[in-house]
Amino acid sequence: MATPRTEQAIARLADLTPRQIVAELDRYIVGQADAKKSVAIALRNRWRRQRAPESIRNEISPNNIILIGPTGVGKTEIARRLAKLAGAPFTKVEASKFTEVGYVGRDVESMVRDLVESAIDMVRTERESEVEDLANEKVDERLLDLLLPPPATTPTGDVPSTEDTTASTDATNTVDRHRRTRDKLKLLLLDGQLDAREVEVEVTQSGPGMNNVMTPGAPEGMDSISDWFRDMMPKRKKKRTVKITEARRILLDEELDKLIDLDDVTTDALERVETMGIIFLDEIDKIAGERGQGGGPDVSREGVQRDLLPIVEGSNVQTRYGMVKTDHILFIAAGAFHVSKPSDLIPELQGRFPIRVELKPLTEQDFVRIMTEPENALTKQYAALVEAEGASLVFHPEGIAEIARVATRVNERMENIGARRLHTVMTTLLEDVLYELPDRGKELVSVDSAMVHERLKSISEDEDLRKYIL
Repeated sequence: MATPRTEQAIARLADLTPRQIVAELDRYIVGQADAKKSVAIALRNRWRRQRAPESIRNEISPNNIILIGPTGVGKTEIARRLAKLAGAPFTKVEASKFTEVGYVGRDVESMVRDLVESAIDMVRTERESEVEDLANEKVDERLLDLLLPPPATTPTGDVPSTEDTTASTDATNTVDRHRRTRDKLKLLLLDGQLDAREVEVEVTQSGPGMNNVMTPGAPEGMDSISDWFRDMMPKRKKKRTVKITEARRILLDEELDKLIDLDDVTTDALERVETMGIIFLDEIDKIAGERGQGGGPDVSREGVQRDLLPIVEGSNVQTRYGMVKTDHILFIAAGAFHVSKPSDLIPELQGRFPIRVELKPLTEQDFVRIMTEPENALTKQYAALVEAEGASLVFHPEGIAEIARVATRVNERMENIGARRLHTVMTTLLEDVLYELPDRGKELVSVDSAMVHERLKSISEDEDLRKYIL
């Protein structure tokens, strides 16, 4: 049974129909309609499964997907944006790292542990936003106590006397003065006028530094023996004199720790991993191919596939926060498959990825759309960077078309790295502008076809230069 908070997270998917999910992805990713459609259906099925009768709910497995296409066409971005849209725990792992000879570290189950860490961070951030106002109020009171300690109380006897009455009056006046002074200080504190003042705070001091040494005998789910020692060793306190701004950060962390129930966070995070988690398994084509290749059975391609199989099929993985079932985690695999093909994977693993979508290579017109249509388009990013200096950057349509033409030609003559080529071209194009910007004043920087041709002509036409710069 899902926790109430997890049910709320899944309920948010009710407003996201597959068509709306594709529309949201279109805001950031150009083209690839087939891939967007497949992941939209997979995400909607998460909500549909929760609405199914309980007797059959656990039998409904996620339809894992293989995205096939060259680098730079949007495979990773589709999965990342999908997870962000759904508010789902997400992690990306390269399958090829498990084939490295002499690889010392976490095994294939580490991807599930990374997913759990992602979920813990996500849920904790949500909880922090819920109690942030209360935590800030408590921090303000603690800072005021540090800036103006409360007056000492004067004990009185059982039988009041003239001296006692006078002392009581003085104490009342002292308390009133303290309250008035505290109110004035609070106004100054909230206004930021005391940020430069220094106060003494007590901070938790970490234990002696240890290298993050991997230990075969460490408890299951512990990444290293240093984790185990950190949890076991008592926390020591140390007083530090810091400015108000730093003290506020330290005290806010402490107050948030007090207000947030870590057990509740852990329970919710594990539940979200099991019902909503998404693992993006990149470079899966690197573990396909002729069987038996590699340095031995433990690092061979087929060996890695067989290690991945139980996790994708559904198994229990021990983490430092508890056991996690992977039966309903959505796996999205991706690969270029230039040399190998999906049918080169072992049959058992192929069967666990029933949906296969081929992403199309990007054309020159796609590059033009990528630089103009998405909300985070590269042209808009560079315009924001230039505006930070008080200047303006304008891209003319013919300038954008010329950039797209250069990027397409370079991709054709060299390695095709898709939309990532736009980053290298734009960086080279605007390098001098960004370097000289602070000295140029607030003049308008105009990017037209003539500017692009002038700055990139020598590089794009020189094959050796092109290889190293673009």
